[in-house]
Amino acid sequence: MLTRFLHGFAFAALSIFAALSLFIALPVFPASASVLGEKVTLVFDHALPNVPGKSIKVQTVEYEPGVSSIPHTHPDSAFIYATILEGSVRSKINDNPVQVYHAGESFFELPGDHHRISANASDTKRARLLAVLIANTNEQNLVINEE
Repeated sequence: MLTRFLHGFAFAALSIFAALSLFIALPVFPASASVLGEKVTLVFDHALPNVPGKSIKVQTVEYEPGVSSIPHTHPDSAFIYATILEGSVRSKINDNPVQVYHAGESFFELPGDHHRISANASDTKRARLLAVLIANTNEQNLVINEE
């Protein structure tokens, strides 16, 4: 039993490491979307063998200078951890104060959080982040825009 647990834990850790490494190895993945200077690219999607029904899904999000996302949420099953890879990102989650995150800094979103602002904080330099989601395996629409 312990061996099975350790194997599952090691596989999950390896999956996360692979996901974080993939953004370097795969600058463009076929499953990508681009809207008005924002580009979201799925770089990793793998079921977690030790957590039935859950997967780790990893996306890169690129913002051209001055570009922002539409206010959005994520599926109710999704926990999100994001780290800024390049530039600075202005963010407002729920009714919390607006914060600016710089390269190397991170934030998270809980299931049901409302991401009111997600924007490049610069009008002259691009910004890029890596978002790691733990969500239901069958979730395909990872961003729910509020228009």
